[in-house]
Amino acid sequence: MIAVQAPLREFTASFARDRVAVAAFAVLALILLAAIGAPLVSPQNPYNLAQLDILDSKLAPGATAGAGFTFWLGSDDQGRDMVSAILYGLRISLGVGALSTVVALALGMAIGLVSAFAGGWTDNLIMRLVDLQLSFPSILIALVLLAVAGQGVDKIVIALIFVQWAYYARTVRGAALVERRKEYVDAARVMAFSARRIVFRHILPNVLPPLIVVATVQVAHAIALEATLSFLGLGMPITSPSLGLLISNGFAHLLSGRYWISFFPGVALLITIVAINLVGDRLRDILNPRMGSHYAA
Repeated sequence: MIAVQAPLREFTASFARDRVAVAAFAVLALILLAAIGAPLVSPQNPYNLAQLDILDSKLAPGATAGAGFTFWLGSDDQGRDMVSAILYGLRISLGVGALSTVVALALGMAIGLVSAFAGGWTDNLIMRLVDLQLSFPSILIALVLLAVAGQGVDKIVIALIFVQWAYYARTVRGAALVERRKEYVDAARVMAFSARRIVFRHILPNVLPPLIVVATVQVAHAIALEATLSFLGLGMPITSPSLGLLISNGFAHLLSGRYWISFFPGVALLITIVAINLVGDRLRDILNPRMGSHYAA
């Protein structure tokens, strides 16, 4: 326990020296708590038709109407409170981003380890598939998949998994190839340890740090990609809109002066992505010191 606590304290102290990263982490934690607690803190359930009133549609920020509460960020064209819609949208955006990243991480990690230790034609085949996928823009692959499969939370999660796994596979393979040439692996082989034990007890813990960094950045990338796809009408269905769909719904009203329908969901999306990226940058500086610091420590 002491051996685990010492590195953890050192990591925490190193992270805390970057005030920008600490502030970003605090903002991200607040966003997560607000999203998780959306049913408890939201003035209304924006997807419960019984709680909506068309007479409350397109109200300016700060207006009070028939719903009996103040629309602090205004309402959209369906009478949904923008605060409530943003909080519920964050739940979907964060959930889709996190779930797709976790599954893609597990899949890519397994494929990367197989590629590194199998070698030969297996390694060549896997790496050529990875190269082929990485040669296409992620959004193009996702657009094609969703155009065929259609809308839905499950479909966009699968599409995001498909466009992410190659990043992890390449990262794990490169790190595993470096680790397998080290003396401790040769010693484990001399001691007749099984390949499974060598991989999971010795190799995997040493390739996790770069994976954590990549996964943190990819969560932000997945959220942005999902928002883009939803904005284009190929992501979430109208019955479970994310931040991207909220921005899309208000885009048609920008020229009429009702900026708040798109503006505030856009700000929430921007803050979320920036906070995740800042935390990821600090993790990269700590876990990969050779990359240097981007901020004053």
